[in-house]
Amino acid sequence: MNINLKKINLNHSFIFFLFCNIFSLILFKFSNFALSPLLCLFLILVIGVSHGSLDHLKGEKLFKILKIDNVSLFYFTYTLIASIVIVFWILIPSISLIIFLFVASYHFGKEDTQFLIINETFLIQILYFLKGSLIILAPIFFHFDETISLFKLLLVDNENFYSSLGYIENNKLILLGIIISSIASIILFVKEFNFKNLTIFFDYFSILILNYYLSPLVAFTAYFCFLHSIRHSISLIDELDGDNIKNGLKIFIKKALPLTILTASFCLICLYLLNYKFDFNSSIIKVIFIGLASLTFPHILLEYLIEKNEKQRN
Repeated sequence: MNINLKKINLNHSFIFFLFCNIFSLILFKFSNFALSPLLCLFLILVIGVSHGSLDHLKGEKLFKILKIDNVSLFYFTYTLIASIVIVFWILIPSISLIIFLFVASYHFGKEDTQFLIINETFLIQILYFLKGSLIILAPIFFHFDETISLFKLLLVDNENFYSSLGYIENNKLILLGIIISSIASIILFVKEFNFKNLTIFFDYFSILILNYYLSPLVAFTAYFCFLHSIRHSISLIDELDGDNIKNGLKIFIKKALPLTILTASFCLICLYLLNYKFDFNSSIIKVIFIGLASLTFPHILLEYLIEKNEKQRN
């Protein structure tokens, strides 16, 4: 990993930490002011989705490794997996949500941290999951009722699911989960210690601050767009041109724009169709989270296959 990239990510984490403090306090002070779900959707479509908009290039890279010439097969498979996730969510929303939360925990923990880690052992993979679980646990801990309302908007109407969450909340198990996640962050900070590992703590406190002051949707939007997505985009820019960040950024924007526009267009069509059955804000919530789930699974699978095949080649 480029040492300059580690420094850039540390600076980014520090700036994001300052942003969280200022932004959260402003919204908290003016409690009658709230970001609309539509603005959250806009930010996610413009900034958040773009960090996965080079997946077609990664797909082409994977197919070259596997010596498969038919690249259209990649696009078909990627779209098929995303579609299957949406169908599963409609049919079994509670199970789909649980799987998504577990997968998202690992995904967020790994992509936000792996640039600091040289040797990724099985223990490190577990620590990634535990660290990333803070993204899921913090909104439930600080805004339990509001998070439950979000889950209900995501078609989850299983009473056993909510009874289990109530039991977990009443017995302080969510707090226990946050403590375990905190310990995981400390271990990752100490392991292969470097000054740039402070990134982990800036991220940790930023997530807590966001979720303490802000609603679950706004807190997630701020994290997903301005920490997770920008960090992943920085790594992609470095891959495109590590010697010239400005040129790498230009290439990234040029290559990411087509799929970003296509994904945004598809989401807006879904929003238009959902609005016939659900109210506008409820439709936006569904597009954001079910849409992200449908994109997250093929995105993670692609990253895993590339990483696995590159290790085998080396």
